[in-house]
Amino acid sequence: MVEKKNNCLIVTGLSGAGMSSALKHLEDMGYEAFDNFPMALVDPLLENSCAEKSPVAIGIDTRSRDFDPDLLADKVDLLQARLVFISSDEAVLQKRFTETRRRHPLAQDRPVSAGIKKEQELLFGLRERADLLIDTSQLSIHDLRRILEGHFAPEGRQNLTVTLMSFGFRYGLPREADIVMDVRFLSNPYWETALKSLTGRDQAVGDYIEKDENFSSFLTHFQALTEPLLPRYAHEGKSYLTIAIGCTGGRHRSVYTVERLKPWLESKDYGMNVLHRDIDR
Repeated sequence: MVEKKNNCLIVTGLSGAGMSSALKHLEDMGYEAFDNFPMALVDPLLENSCAEKSPVAIGIDTRSRDFDPDLLADKVDLLQARLVFISSDEAVLQKRFTETRRRHPLAQDRPVSAGIKKEQELLFGLRERADLLIDTSQLSIHDLRRILEGHFAPEGRQNLTVTLMSFGFRYGLPREADIVMDVRFLSNPYWETALKSLTGRDQAVGDYIEKDENFSSFLTHFQALTEPLLPRYAHEGKSYLTIAIGCTGGRHRSVYTVERLKPWLESKDYGMNVLHRDIDR
């Protein structure tokens, strides 16, 4: 298997999904970034950049001159570049185009939804071949930067960055999650009138969850299960790992569990982030 080069990235994806934002983040990370780059100029640019080992990120999508998804896939393989695909849900894309009043590049005189569907079909093959797929449907601009840094940070940073995330199953699984744990088996503070409006960051909620006879043993076993996996992920070259803990609404049990796991993970030799996705819903 040919080893691809982290310093040569081709960024593509769906219009409105956040490709330009991704390229700006990569530029801040030290990559020389080019947006909406002509296909014919990709070869000489990447050949020179890869040879010099200077990091470069090229944005190529349906706006680009002479865009051809099959030809782009061939170039990615030939140049041993990494392909990053930025995607988002159809409803989210529709909303973004409506709010900005921008025209979809493939819609022409048809509705935005028609352009989105056509682009999804056109880029399906590239999506399937991507080295990294980032779905921005529920990501903030800061989350996007964090993911890119986790995968493409310059050499010398932490080999593995772990994100502990709480979430609510009611709002869907986090698509960037590598490990998902369901804590809905724990006693639910939501049904206690005095605790309903609080979150897992509040002491009263934590005290309530700690009284559940299953909580302590769960925490111990989860740490014992996960701890030997982390160095294996790092050894295999994975640079970014998301551990997602879910409960019904993402405000009580999952939040407290993440907060209790945080000191344990901080004691390890990894970069770490904490994200409570649904705590303010």
